[in-house]
Amino acid sequence: MIQHTSMPVTTSQQIAYYYDQFYTLDVTFTPEVIRATNLFPKQVYLKCRGRHWPCVLYSTSMTGAKVIVNMNDTLKAVLRKAKNLVSLRFSFHQRDKTDPLAFFVSSRVSNITEYNTGSKELSFLTLSYTQRPPDDLIEVLGLLLDANINAKRRKEERIVITTDSLRKLGLKAKNTFAVVEGVPRKCIIRDLSFGGAKLIIVGLAKFLLQKKVTLRIDVEDQDTPVEVSGTVIRFEPVEGREDISAFAVQYDEHTIPVEYKVRINSYLKSYGRTYLHQKQQEQPEQAQE
Repeated sequence: MIQHTSMPVTTSQQIAYYYDQFYTLDVTFTPEVIRATNLFPKQVYLKCRGRHWPCVLYSTSMTGAKVIVNMNDTLKAVLRKAKNLVSLRFSFHQRDKTDPLAFFVSSRVSNITEYNTGSKELSFLTLSYTQRPPDDLIEVLGLLLDANINAKRRKEERIVITTDSLRKLGLKAKNTFAVVEGVPRKCIIRDLSFGGAKLIIVGLAKFLLQKKVTLRIDVEDQDTPVEVSGTVIRFEPVEGREDISAFAVQYDEHTIPVEYKVRINSYLKSYGRTYLHQKQQEQPEQAQE
């Protein structure tokens, strides 16, 4: 699931809030969203009169979905007999569990249109859910949509990276790499927000200012790092060290990964506001050589 083991369990009140606020909003399952939600695409299918048809989940809200399916004569006949009543099976990988989370949502096919790919059999099916979907689906969609909203509302709230916040965010370490203009550089993450980060980076400040940077963040629940791109907008010198500085990175808001937004949002909602004090008394840590 999208939620991490370090995060508190979503309450029934939060589920009700997600449903009330977002029930009509669609989420399109791009590769990024599939990765963020841990959707198991090969286990998503339509069920009708005891038979299964593989399909591609294009989008879903809490009231309906759009899927792409091979609309052959057999399926057409079965849909007619079933009066267009089907069940849509969702499946999501679960961290540290062998079996995926799977459930069905009762639906009615409300519209069928040809999928414009040159194949006459591929079709878009618009499904209308015949009842409120399971809480698991409401949670998945609600977390995504809530994160997108708070990424704008709470853009400047900063999470200082400590041993405790590192664990609660589900990050492996604060020591990582920032790729500056294509060159990987060792760095330490000092703080994170929806809109940017503060990094201790090895390198002369005058050569890094206003440069494009991609921060690689290693997370506990996946093998590949989350990568967030932005621009170095300012720096603060580290006393006694000319080879490292504290750099402020402003993200390109149009490319921030969904999985990053969800992680930051879950922390801020669960553990309150943690602001970065600009005049910290502690000495900045030095990047490891």
